[in-house]
Amino acid sequence: MTRPPTTTRSVTYWEYIELERLLELQHGLEETEEGLTNDEVLFITVHQVFELWFKLIVRELRAARDRFKGEIVAEQELAGLVHGLRRITTILRRCVEHFQVVETLNTREYLAFRDKLTPASGFQSFQLRQIEILLGLDDEGRVKLGEEGSYKDLLRGPDGGTSPALERVEAQLADRPTLKEAVEQWLWRTPIDGLGPDDAGAEAGLDRFVAEYLEAHGRELDRSRAMAIERAAVDADRERLKKVYAAEREQVRSFFTPTEAEGGARTRRIRAAMVFIVTYRELPLLSWPREVLDALIELEQVFVVFRQRHARMVERVIGRRTGTGGSAGVDYLDKTALTYRIFRDLWAIRTLQIRREASPALRQAAFYDFRNG
Repeated sequence: MTRPPTTTRSVTYWEYIELERLLELQHGLEETEEGLTNDEVLFITVHQVFELWFKLIVRELRAARDRFKGEIVAEQELAGLVHGLRRITTILRRCVEHFQVVETLNTREYLAFRDKLTPASGFQSFQLRQIEILLGLDDEGRVKLGEEGSYKDLLRGPDGGTSPALERVEAQLADRPTLKEAVEQWLWRTPIDGLGPDDAGAEAGLDRFVAEYLEAHGRELDRSRAMAIERAAVDADRERLKKVYAAEREQVRSFFTPTEAEGGARTRRIRAAMVFIVTYRELPLLSWPREVLDALIELEQVFVVFRQRHARMVERVIGRRTGTGGSAGVDYLDKTALTYRIFRDLWAIRTLQIRREASPALRQAAFYDFRNG
């Protein structure tokens, strides 16, 4: 039996959080802070705070991923998952606010010590790379910082060899599944109208749900289309609206017919599970699954805001000059904010959702009621 640790003396607050040691770490490249301006100490401190927050995010993401890895994820596990995801979102919001502190630096104040950073770059934050990898960002989807062969090349040591940063990122890449992969496996197992993927009649049941949902969505689309055309002022607008609604109808149908490159039949079931959960979110056993999907969307939304806010902070303080690490600076940051999306299908189902009263009736709605015993 493991016993809790015991102490032989009283502990103080400053000892518990190692405050003396912590306060000695804001000297940058100097031996002490004495030769630094308050501006440089501010810059160092804020980025250290970012990294501490990133450490907590990495821990929470791993815990969430590990909970999803189980063959069965119990209701109480989902509640804990949502709690952890919302904690990450809260931390990211605080990180967004930290950019206001950096913006108390004006351009000339920052330029006074900026050369010390060259060729270092915030891109070398290996913990931010770990967060992206844990979430599920593919290497192929990364925006290039410059002409480097791989983003990992920028994590190498000054001599071109390995580094603790590169080793951590390599270890994270090997630590599968990602959160996205674990979530998708959980969604794939989700019973759709009472039928899991291994149940008899599962494929036919999936086909039936998709067909009925597409029919219901089509009726809703026709309703919106008719109202829009009726209100159009001229024939040109009416013709344009017909094309717009026809394109939306095709977009919805293609969502449920993923190509082999998109994952084929497996992705079809995962996407259908997403739509099923959000469509019948009021059913008791779908209450926590819907909270999970909402929490994932909120987390990614705030992460996108974090990237956008980072870009605006950089533009405000140094404009559009080349970054210290040789990047395109603001242009690079803007591209990441625009293109880095992990849970694209969760965003896509916002287009597919319909009114509650328009949803197809389920055959096995009672399957999702709470049961005794």
